[in-house]
Amino acid sequence: MATRRARTKRHHHHVYVVELSDRVWNEPRFRKANPEHRLEKPCVYVGMTGLDPDLRFDKHKAGIQANRFVFEYGVRLLPALYEVYNPMPYEAAKEMEVELAIGLREAGYAVWQA
Repeated sequence: MATRRARTKRHHHHVYVVELSDRVWNEPRFRKANPEHRLEKPCVYVGMTGLDPDLRFDKHKAGIQANRFVFEYGVRLLPALYEVYNPMPYEAAKEMEVELAIGLREAGYAVWQA
């Protein structure tokens, strides 16, 4: 049986969710991608990374391999929406990124997923 440390070393990919400022709604591409957005739900970005989500968010905000919407409108991470899934293997994280984005969009969030 693998120890938690060994499992964590093998499974080091993460999905993460960033809250975006409401100002992102002024971006035509973002609005067009979210026709079912409910105003009481926030705008978010969903991503996956081999880094710790906090470090990845910092890199976005510093403009390092950044998504433009996170760089310009990123407010904070929303760990309550993703912590339960992490860490995981690369392939699982790739799939979970898409599934999480779809689930949040279906729940009324405005979602950008690169």
